[in-house]
Amino acid sequence: MIKDVLKDAEERMKSALAVLEEDLQGMRTGRASTGLVERLTVEYYGTPTPLFQLATITVPEPQLIAIRPFDKGSLKIIEKAILASELGLTPNNDGTIIRLSIPPLTQERRMELQKLVNRRVEEARVAVRNVRRSAIDDLREFEKEKMISEDESKRGQEDVQKLTDKYIHQIEEAGKRKDAEIMEV
Repeated sequence: MIKDVLKDAEERMKSALAVLEEDLQGMRTGRASTGLVERLTVEYYGTPTPLFQLATITVPEPQLIAIRPFDKGSLKIIEKAILASELGLTPNNDGTIIRLSIPPLTQERRMELQKLVNRRVEEARVAVRNVRRSAIDDLREFEKEKMISEDESKRGQEDVQKLTDKYIHQIEEAGKRKDAEIMEV
C-alpha cells in the first residue's frame, strides 16, 4: 500500500521534471538547437502536426537550424508556422530547405529568458510539492482508517520527503544548466 503511494508519487514527480525539461529545451538561447522547433505545431492538411513529423531538422552550424520537409509542398506552411510562433526568427526558404539563422541574444533578452526559466522551475517545484502533499494525505488517510500503523505512516512520509528532495534537486539542476546556457556568450 505504501509502496503504491510512493510509486505513484515518483511517477508524477518524474513527469513534472520531464515537462520542465521539455519546456526548457524549447527556449531559445544564443545557440541553435533542434529542440527550438521540433515541437512547433504546423497546420498540415487541416491537422495540427509537430514539425519533427513533417521534416528532418538538423543543426549544420552552431547558429543555424536546417529544416528539410519530407513533402516539398509543405514548405510554405512550415514557414508560416515559424513566422507565427513566438521564436522571433525569420525563415530563409530556398525551395527545398528552410534555414533559420539564430542571432546572438541581447543582454536584455537573456535577462527575460532567465526570469522565464526561473518561473518554469518554480512551477515544477510547486507541482512536485503538490504531489508530496497528495501522497502524505493518502498515507494519513490509510493510518486513520487503520490500514497501516502510525510508524509505517511516518516512515512512508519520510520516504515521500526523500523523493521530493531528490526531484526538487534535479529540477534546480536543470534550471541552473539552462541559466548557464542562456548566459553563455
